[in-house]
Amino acid sequence: MKPGQDILIRPVLTEKMSTLQETQRKFAFIVHPEANKIEIKKAIEKRFNVKVEKVAVLNFQGKVKRLGRFVGKRPDFKKAIVTLKEGFTIELFEGK
Repeated sequence: MKPGQDILIRPVLTEKMSTLQETQRKFAFIVHPEANKIEIKKAIEKRFNVKVEKVAVLNFQGKVKRLGRFVGKRPDFKKAIVTLKEGFTIELFEGK
């Protein structure tokens, strides 16, 4: 990947990921499509000051949708599920 490009695009905030955060220390992020596991691990450790144990990557194909006679396609994206080492956590929202 080229230097200077943002690897982490946004976090995935769903009920399922909230449960995994509390029970298994897993956090999900939408990442740059060309990023690999090593780059994702380094980006998360640098941005959130945590230690990453494991990174799982999933590639999703965008769905074809239509609105009346117009046909379009949602964008493809890559999602990374990151498992943190024991004792580390990421506070995405400081509302507690």
